Amino acid sequence: MSRKEVRPIIGITMGDAAGIGPEIIDKALSKKEIYEITCPIVIGDASVLEDALKVAKVQIKIQPVKNPSSARFEHGVVEVIDLKNICLSELKMGQVQAMAGKASVEYVKKAVEMAQRGEIDAIVTAPLNKEAINLGGYDYAGHTEILADLTKTKDYAMMLLAGKLRVVHVTTHVSMIQACSLIRKERVLTTIRLTHDAMLKLGLQDPKIAVAGLNPHAGEGGMFGDEEIKQIYPAIEEAKRAGMNVVGPMPPDTVFLRASKGEYAAVVAMYHDQGHIPLKMLGFETGVNVTIGLPVIRTSVDHGTAYRRAGLRLGTGDPTSLEEAIRLAVQMARYDGRIKEKAS
Repeated sequence: MSRKEVRPIIGITMGDAAGIGPEIIDKALSKKEIYEITCPIVIGDASVLEDALKVAKVQIKIQPVKNPSSARFEHGVVEVIDLKNICLSELKMGQVQAMAGKASVEYVKKAVEMAQRGEIDAIVTAPLNKEAINLGGYDYAGHTEILADLTKTKDYAMMLLAGKLRVVHVTTHVSMIQACSLIRKERVLTTIRLTHDAMLKLGLQDPKIAVAGLNPHAGEGGMFGDEEIKQIYPAIEEAKRAGMNVVGPMPPDTVFLRASKGEYAAVVAMYHDQGHIPLKMLGFETGVNVTIGLPVIRTSVDHGTAYRRAGLRLGTGDPTSLEEAIRLAVQMARYDGRIKEKAS
């Protein structure tokens, strides 16, 4: 029986080379328990990962490989698909650079190609920087949009997880004014459906989904806005008719607390900060980001490049979110049926 049949192969993209990604990858993959559940392979730049060892202060070896089939997946050796797209002598840690931005998108492109060919079972992404990728020639708002474009996916959404709290966003990286204009029945309904399907893929049966309102007190019957009446409530009713267990619109100031205590399987949030703030309050170091609706599995850290910390090279980067993202990718790959469990 092959390693792939026992442990899923997880492709980890290195993210922005000037950020904290290389450090936390080295730290996470120095842990034996990660290799007990998965076969990790990094898509990035071997020289950057090697240099990051000075900061991470972990005893591992960086080993370039051509493809997953030539990797051994043994603890103590971090194997990397080396794209060699970073000139280490020109890299300025902690600073926005076109070179690093361009390279970070190329890592994601390679990972998607590998996932679509079945060479890896899931993708885990280290953080990139939106300004850097735009300087590098790519007009994307972030990972979610890159992945949707590369996989030609029309309907997708961002899901954040921390403990019992799971949040899926109707809108993400747009201005508040634009976010309000995008709250339409069709988009809300699509997000509810994506959330429902994602909960099933996590192994939850008949998941109860709460939908947050857009306005204070969910509009208070139209006193503070009518988006709930005209757009959100009709989407909820249609989802119910389709057999989904959905409630709302719920007051945004209380629904996340109730969900964090396990009352709801997930919350559909209307805009970026509405969902991000409660989740990061509860799980800043442990939160995980998932793009749902894609034909490939993708999880990620729920934090940015931490340029300031990376630039100081203090070695204080916390790999917890990355480790949680790896564990969730393993769970999703197994439940998705991509991995055959080892026969007892």
